[in-house]
Amino acid sequence: MSKRLALLAAVLLALCLTAWAGGKSWTGTVSDSHCGTKHAEASDAAAGCVESCVKGGAKYVLVADGKVYQLEPQDKFKGKGGKTIKVTGEMKDMTITAASVE
Repeated sequence: MSKRLALLAAVLLALCLTAWAGGKSWTGTVSDSHCGTKHAEASDAAAGCVESCVKGGAKYVLVADGKVYQLEPQDKFKGKGGKTIKVTGEMKDMTITAASVE
């Protein structure tokens, strides 16, 4: 019984810590893998270029603080090219896996 209780407490603690940690947030401009930092500032011209490049095979990226981050899943960024957004999620090896996009 005490082993089960200890296991249950450990699982609950792990779940609470995971929920408490949440995701990190980044704010930047959505660009594409072809143009990168060229679209560091949001604009209508950047939006058209980014969406055109993505249709041609490039991937959406986030330009924030002079750095370029890969974005996943790509479908969350459709239509957001050239716009300033806030992405919340997890990062591993310069790739942000988005939980939410504002």
